[in-house]
Amino acid sequence: MPWNKDEGGGGQGPWGQGPNGGNRDNPRNRNNWGGRNNGPGNLPPELEDIIQRSKDQFRNAIPGGGRFSWLIPVILVIAVVIYNSIYQIQPDERGVVLRLGSYARTVDPGLEFALWPIEHIEKPRVGTVRQINIGTEQRDSQMLTGDKNIISVPFTLQWRISNPKDFLFNIANQEATIRALAQSAMREVVAQNSAQAVLTTKKSEIAAQVSTITQGLLDEYQAGVTITALNLGETQPPAEVADAFADVVRAEQNRRQLENEAQQYRNQKNQQAEGEVGRLIENATGDKAAAIAEAKGETARFLAVYEQYKQAKDVTRRRLFLETMENVLSQSNKVVIEQGKNGTGVVPYLPLPQIQPKAN
Repeated sequence: MPWNKDEGGGGQGPWGQGPNGGNRDNPRNRNNWGGRNNGPGNLPPELEDIIQRSKDQFRNAIPGGGRFSWLIPVILVIAVVIYNSIYQIQPDERGVVLRLGSYARTVDPGLEFALWPIEHIEKPRVGTVRQINIGTEQRDSQMLTGDKNIISVPFTLQWRISNPKDFLFNIANQEATIRALAQSAMREVVAQNSAQAVLTTKKSEIAAQVSTITQGLLDEYQAGVTITALNLGETQPPAEVADAFADVVRAEQNRRQLENEAQQYRNQKNQQAEGEVGRLIENATGDKAAAIAEAKGETARFLAVYEQYKQAKDVTRRRLFLETMENVLSQSNKVVIEQGKNGTGVVPYLPLPQIQPKAN
């Protein structure tokens, strides 16, 4: 609808005569719009001057002059919409498209278009591992153990976004929620263990239990978060009993040292015993082989004698008797007395066994 004085517009078109007669084309009147002074909510004079020059150039470039002046705001609006609708999603990000505040879709890295102002893209970093330090303040780190002791248990939690949609829509104040869940899980696990165990031997086991419990709670809430690591810091007892706990720690270290030394001694003795067992087995194996070979030789000799015996039984029988007597007599003490020339014999009571060593 054309702007004119007769229709109550109070002036010409939006860039011609102002409603109160102020001509905006006149540089002296550019600070006024519709007869009002430039105040809060109006454009500054410098920006109005730039816009006016752009309009003048645009009218001069379009055939027909001011008849197509209405295209300027349309083009500006389209440019603003296009500019605000283009998003660059980085490789470590995922784009979550919101349409009128509600989830619409998830897009991968790259250039994406979301019609502004109807749509908007949130870009959570799914490839970034984030860290929460818990227990930096004393009141946050002090926990009650199963044996009614109070100790300081600081720890570090590392996590990343695994599901961008769940991360944005299912929990509020994500980092504060993760911190609260991890602290609750740590207090639960510490309350099930003694102070000595928390300070010395069960740190890794406690960290694994807390990580599992925290991940289970996050999955139950569908938080879209994955715990990547949980590490305990330097656990400390209260200052009032720090010396006593230090003595306990030193005693535990001494116990471990003695256990290690005993284990080394055990391993050494086991190696020696294994070597002795191996040597005995080798000797027994050799004796076994020798006994078998000897038995086989005796068997072969017996069979050879048996063959000869079958051919000449009397001769063989006498030869076996003589060989046996020779073997028996060669291993016994004996005295051989020859008959004297005059036929005299041995004195009946002569101590022959005592004479033999002297004769030798």
